[in-house]
Amino acid sequence: MTGTTTTRPAALAPGRLFRGLALAEAVTWTLLLGGILLRALQPDLAIAVTIGGALHGFVFLAYGAAALLVGVDRRWRAGVVVLAVLAAVVPFATVPLKRVLGRRGLLVGDWRRDPDGRDRTPLDGLVRALVRRPRTLLVVAVVAVVAVFAVLLVVGPPGR
Repeated sequence: MTGTTTTRPAALAPGRLFRGLALAEAVTWTLLLGGILLRALQPDLAIAVTIGGALHGFVFLAYGAAALLVGVDRRWRAGVVVLAVLAAVVPFATVPLKRVLGRRGLLVGDWRRDPDGRDRTPLDGLVRALVRRPRTLLVVAVVAVVAVFAVLLVVGPPGR
């Protein structure tokens, strides 16, 4: 096929990214709660809470970032984006939420890469521009999540 260009769909479509991180967020809730149980049963195993808490905290932030990114890209209403982000606060709530969003068709489709004249906010255009450069998006997302995670580590755990 010389002379023709084909556009491949993204390997990690918005719905797949959201579903994967929603599930990972629930799994890390399990690790955190399991660590809390281990610490309650055997105080010498307090490290389990530290490990489970760190893993959960990092995935929590990654899920929140993905919920914002996917919500803007899929043009969810603000209330849906807020609900998606807040679902991570309630243990395991991201799992039923991903099912509901999937049933409503809000996780369908590939990333919006081309301007279509419907950018409602500058954020729409920024997300679209980042999605067109997946490596840049990955670096920006990882740096942002790591930076927030580092600040939260310095501040200390909740309830301290």
